[in-house]
Amino acid sequence: MPPAAASNLGYTPPDGGWGWAVVFGAFISIGFSYAFPKSLTIYFKEIQEYFDVSYSEIAWVSSVMLASMYAGGPVSSILVNRYGSRPVVMVGGVMVCTAMVLASFGTTIIHLYLCIGVIGGFGLAFNLQPALTIIGTYFHVKRPMANGLAMTGSPVVLSTLAPLNQFLFDSFGWRGSFLILGSIVLNCCVAGSLMRPVNKNASPEPKAEASECNGAAVEETAGTPSANLLTEENQSGSKSPGCMDKFIDFSLFKHRGFLIYLVGNVVMFFGFFAPVVFLAPYAKHLGIDEYSAAFLLSIFALVDMFIRPATGLIGNTKLIRPRIQYFFSFAVSYNGLCHLLCPLADGYVGLVVYAVFLGLAFGMVSALLFEVLMDLVGAHRFSSAVGLVTIIECGPVLLGPPLSGALVDIFGDYKYLYYACGVFMLVPGIFFFIMHYFNYKRLDEEQRQAEAVDMRTSYHSCEEAVELKTGRDDKTVPETEG
Repeated sequence: MPPAAASNLGYTPPDGGWGWAVVFGAFISIGFSYAFPKSLTIYFKEIQEYFDVSYSEIAWVSSVMLASMYAGGPVSSILVNRYGSRPVVMVGGVMVCTAMVLASFGTTIIHLYLCIGVIGGFGLAFNLQPALTIIGTYFHVKRPMANGLAMTGSPVVLSTLAPLNQFLFDSFGWRGSFLILGSIVLNCCVAGSLMRPVNKNASPEPKAEASECNGAAVEETAGTPSANLLTEENQSGSKSPGCMDKFIDFSLFKHRGFLIYLVGNVVMFFGFFAPVVFLAPYAKHLGIDEYSAAFLLSIFALVDMFIRPATGLIGNTKLIRPRIQYFFSFAVSYNGLCHLLCPLADGYVGLVVYAVFLGLAFGMVSALLFEVLMDLVGAHRFSSAVGLVTIIECGPVLLGPPLSGALVDIFGDYKYLYYACGVFMLVPGIFFFIMHYFNYKRLDEEQRQAEAVDMRTSYHSCEEAVELKTGRDDKTVPETEG
């Protein structure tokens, strides 16, 4: 394990204990957040026929839900900063349940947009962001591993919900299935109940000078050269967030590492989801039967399921952890290369090989996506950071698949879609490599300057102490006999 460093929290995270129960709760909450919009596509064909709408109109149900989940990030951040993760996740579970129950009585496609898309999407936002935030309060040394295990919830829940939804659809139709799914998603409330706030008084962090702002300890100084462990003055050019920033920290837009992450991710998300969405249609386009095409997604999900915790373990090693941003840059670039080479895959065997490598690439990025953000801004600012990032990423998440589909409509061939997605992933991957090289270099320089200032301050303090003692000795005159 790498040595524990200052956590910017004002206390030492337990890195275990009840934290593993919290990881299990986050596993469930994150799993439903990412898997639920994808799993609902099983019902689309019957709903499309029932309401007599086009495929593009019915496809907006999942798109609006996913976009609402990202757009609800800042609201979720404000609530988490004010009330903590536990109540927010439980409210989110109730919202998604309510959305599914109301949708089961839907009479128009607009009704589904509002219920599933908007209400359900915001409920998923209340499940996702608090689950990511609370892991940073319980873990520091083992945080990459904990994040990797929690993010594994997405492929596990998806692989469970897909066959379950098919069974419910065959047995009860889409209306009855929505009622049952509403009760199933209440498990998020159980997951939220596990997210007990960390006991900050149990193990105070040594030599940490902290100030209180609305009950949240914010460390004033830090002392290691990691990307998130320098002073906020060095990182952003401004002081740490004050009490006026209690709701959401907009000073992050002056934070160098945060801006690097944000710019790269906005470009990356235009090509992140589309290759997965169009994998089965691409296989059918090549003349592969629909069951074999669907099996490609199963292969992808299986590989994704195992690579996420493995990525967390690798990211937690002594070699990778101090420069984990390079690991993330490699994962993004690797995604781009996979997509660029996909059109060269020959026949079904070639697509199986691509599905395996796509699962590796997608799982690596997913496992590191929020860990590297926490590494850049620190755990105490992560809640605000992820809220700001998700609302900005809402646009690429919503527009990426439709734009990719438009390329298929224009050229009549899927290979141009994969070329475009490859470029959208490879360019930000190279951007991350270059910018993080200069960012790490700058951080090392700032660390050396901070150490030099500390040495000079200590030297002057010693001089003043010597002068003060000398002055006292000079004033002391020994008594002599007359």
